[in-house]
Amino acid sequence: MTREEAKKRIERLRELIEYHNYRYYVLDSPEISDEEYDKLYRELVTLEKQFPEFITPDSPTQRVGAPPAKEFATVTHEVPMLSLDNAFTEDEIKAFDQRVRSALNQQHVEYFCEHKLDGLAVSLLYENGLFVRGSTRGNGYVGEDVTANLKTIKTIPLRLKGENIPPVVEIRGEAFMMLRDFEALNEQRQALGQPLFANPRNAAAGSIRQLDSSITAQRKLYFMPYGFGLVQGMDFETQERFLKQCQEWGFRINEHNRKASSIEEALEFIRYWTEHRVELPFPADGVVIKVNNLRYWDILGTTAHAPRYAIAYKFPAEEKETKLKDVVFQVGRTGIITPVAMLEPVVLDGATVSRATLHNFDIVRQLDVRKGDVVKLKRAGMVIPEIIGVAAEKRTGKEEQIEPPTTCPVCGGPTEWDGAYLKCVNITCPAQLKGHLLHWASRDAMDIDGLGESIIENLVDMGLVKNIADLYKLSVQDLLTLPRLAQRSATKLYENIQRSKDRPFFRVLYGLGIPRVGLKTAQMLAEHFGSINALLNATMDELTSIEGIGTDTAETILKALQSPQVHELIDQLKTLGLKMEQESIEGPLKGLTFVFTGTLTSMSRGDAAKLVQSLGGKVASSVSKNVDYVVVGEDPGSKLDKAQKLGLTIIDEEAFLKMVKREHNG
Repeated sequence: MTREEAKKRIERLRELIEYHNYRYYVLDSPEISDEEYDKLYRELVTLEKQFPEFITPDSPTQRVGAPPAKEFATVTHEVPMLSLDNAFTEDEIKAFDQRVRSALNQQHVEYFCEHKLDGLAVSLLYENGLFVRGSTRGNGYVGEDVTANLKTIKTIPLRLKGENIPPVVEIRGEAFMMLRDFEALNEQRQALGQPLFANPRNAAAGSIRQLDSSITAQRKLYFMPYGFGLVQGMDFETQERFLKQCQEWGFRINEHNRKASSIEEALEFIRYWTEHRVELPFPADGVVIKVNNLRYWDILGTTAHAPRYAIAYKFPAEEKETKLKDVVFQVGRTGIITPVAMLEPVVLDGATVSRATLHNFDIVRQLDVRKGDVVKLKRAGMVIPEIIGVAAEKRTGKEEQIEPPTTCPVCGGPTEWDGAYLKCVNITCPAQLKGHLLHWASRDAMDIDGLGESIIENLVDMGLVKNIADLYKLSVQDLLTLPRLAQRSATKLYENIQRSKDRPFFRVLYGLGIPRVGLKTAQMLAEHFGSINALLNATMDELTSIEGIGTDTAETILKALQSPQVHELIDQLKTLGLKMEQESIEGPLKGLTFVFTGTLTSMSRGDAAKLVQSLGGKVASSVSKNVDYVVVGEDPGSKLDKAQKLGLTIIDEEAFLKMVKREHNG
């Protein structure tokens, strides 16, 4: 085959593959078999290897193959990706309509109704039709660059179809997993002994945030657009027209979207899908109502966190009845023994539920729940299944009381009551160690990719790890002794464990699992004391001087820090090279200290603090003369009074957002 013949054949193969991708993933109407498709794809791969000069960025082969990243770069959204205000009743939807019509001075307003997909919000940037960057929403102002992962999603065109293409267009939408694919993924993970995803949203978010795009490619993810950000050279006029244009460009559009000539028609859409949501093939937790005319969007405007031209109606939590077959007892990292109900499997909000937490034994007594009961179940916030009641009228008399265990169900050690909680007091309990290791490896702590529940289970059961520090003493050969872990996976896990030594001090502190020290408290302690040595020498007065740390929390922290086991673990981690001091990050805000007071509308105070820290600044928990800026949200506390007395620079949320956006853009 000559170079010219190869070029023509490669171009034709790309056209054919993209056409069949569109038929399969967007239209759900395939024309050829999987075998025929695979044959075309293999031919393209072979030809591009022989003639690499003809590979283009929009080739179907370029969806997968980017090398694993060490971390995600940040992306500043030119147009903020705002969240939506929520409504939970029809009256709240009617009030929204009243506000809209009043602001526009209109008797009637046309709306557009869409399902609120339950996945991960992402942004796709196209330049002259070519997909050049994809990012997560993040805090609405700064997200993560996940271009390589989004390229693997077949419903995202690598090049827009048609001729009506603007120089720049940013498409926003939801990356999600179909319910059938979510169930199949969890079945596969269960067979491999891997932890299950709690819901399709977590599965989608976890898949998009993989540092290795080849893992994302194995997950069956979809994308549907719902909005736009930056656009140059095009006016869509209506939301309906925008989505129609997206369809012409090659995107998959929700066929159930509807235009509503009045708010009553929008309410009919809500009522129908509240009742029929179980028929949807994708996860949806509500309905979004938008003013259809885009000209009105400019008039209505936005608040700091949400547009005034749209609102999200949240579906009420679905409730189901099922039988409680048995109760098992789980032991957490702090030794608390939790009763867990084993249920007859039931589909709830699109996910199969076979177990639910009973929280503690006080709850068991209050509900008077028994083995064999028919229980009422709901999924709280679409995430955690919980038992909310018992169908006592369906009892047969054969039900059994749930009795607390007299010894630890894992190690057989002694137990004691701590209020409503039953605790194992054996500090060498394997279940507690496994819990500690899971917490240590979690995303907010050391973020060790690949160190999941099944691997931790094997590490502890095989005696390879007896405390957190032992993780860093493992060799690749040690990891190869674990079931189902091949050379490549063992090497990668080893590298991920070693790489976690670079995590900042506050994450090490959080990962230690000190009672009452959550992520926010760990950040405050790290910022206040600066090093583990200073923290180990802290007094009660020093701890309680930090805003948000009361006497009880301070006592708990001091007691934990005085433990010989904690001292020994910290010494080992120091020797192994983990960070035990707060480091200042280079950035445009270096040398500046911020304090936040009141409620921020665009993001949580925790997210605002992370944003400042990512730009090199510091966040203090209390006001002092060393503070450079006090950022004031709604309903500020006493910090504002103190800041005014000290003559500090006080700025509102809008000024803060302009500052960080300016600094982030350089």
